[in-house]
Amino acid sequence: MHLRNYLEPLKRCRGPHQVVVPTMGAAREWMRLGTHPLDFVYAPSAMGQAPTLGLGLALARPDRQVIVLNGDGCQLMNLGCLATISALPVPNLVLIIVENGVYEVTGGQLTTASLRGRATSKPVAFDTIARGAGWMSVFHFQSPEEWAGEVEAALSAPGPTCVVWKVDPDPEGAVPKSPAPAAARARDFRRQFRTL
Repeated sequence: MHLRNYLEPLKRCRGPHQVVVPTMGAAREWMRLGTHPLDFVYAPSAMGQAPTLGLGLALARPDRQVIVLNGDGCQLMNLGCLATISALPVPNLVLIIVENGVYEVTGGQLTTASLRGRATSKPVAFDTIARGAGWMSVFHFQSPEEWAGEVEAALSAPGPTCVVWKVDPDPEGAVPKSPAPAAARARDFRRQFRTL
């Protein structure tokens, strides 16, 4: 269950006006599939901040769907954002949590959400947390094939929408490289965000 197998169906159905904010391992793999002017590759990134960045973009442009690709390790750094986001009118925000059970780009350390990273017998259920935080639509996919069959339904569900992908960690998972200097990327993205 490689991350790329989940990203490919998303890339195929991506509309020309959707904003995609990938971070960490998802940023690395998303860039390998090609980029779009409305991609804001959040690399290097502050762990846990991509969902709130997406929230700001979704509030600024309610006419655009904003899709955030966030790692499970990053999500652990900011669980509170799940309650904040659901309290606001953002039907256009989709948060995809890439659950591989490790901090992939920092060396593959186990997260405390993973089954192997816990002393108890149950892993953290991000979909259950999102439901409890009041998200309108929540999905959990165990395979890329399952996701490919439901991607359009998930993206058109009433939002905010939380999607969890169960993926295998990439033992060779390298730190994503910034595609250009951060200030230049931000200026270019702002221009595209206003006009496209």
